[in-house]
Amino acid sequence: MTARIGVITFPGTLDDVDAARAVRLAGAESVELWHADADLKGVDAVVVAGGFSYGDYLRSGAIAALAPVMGSVVDAAKGGLPVLGICNGFQILTEAGLLPGALTRNEGLHFLCRDINLTVENSNTAWTSRLSTGSEILIPSKHGEGRFQAAPDTIRQLEDEGRVVFRYAENPNGSINDIAGVCSENGRIVGLMPHPEHAVEALTGPSLDGLELFLSAVDNV
Repeated sequence: MTARIGVITFPGTLDDVDAARAVRLAGAESVELWHADADLKGVDAVVVAGGFSYGDYLRSGAIAALAPVMGSVVDAAKGGLPVLGICNGFQILTEAGLLPGALTRNEGLHFLCRDINLTVENSNTAWTSRLSTGSEILIPSKHGEGRFQAAPDTIRQLEDEGRVVFRYAENPNGSINDIAGVCSENGRIVGLMPHPEHAVEALTGPSLDGLELFLSAVDNV
């Protein structure tokens, strides 16, 4: 049976079409999910795509976290549904309480837009099982509020439990401990600031490394 992976669109989402393409290239069926609709349509996994949901008003991801679709995602995630949050999607997952920490303004207050190397720290998640721990991947990054922050106890817990999934090889935004992505306790929920959906085709991406995340999800649903 073909895996069905939902991709959420909020007002201001920019990368849902790219995420849907990545899902299809991984051999899964892409299912459109709308922010105002609580129905997840029986999908096997969910991608919360990047962009500027609700114009980043109030705080990046804060309004989107209250959307009807996210209430359903939170409930389904508690039951083990794999969820990937990319960039603004990562911000939304932290605001919804599915991942710890917060994403704040980049160090120096500059918008970052360039291809970037990430070190894979955890290959035992639903979204990284095709990657090798210790390897590097090259994918694009584009954000103004990607600086990962958390209380010292939270950082210590993430490190001790192996829940840091990706680190920046060269920290571009001042994130604590070079953290670029983290996961939930069960490894089913992953959030990262860089964009794997932009590294799935040789014509447009700096690599095909991003496709491995979507192939991993197909393997794990």
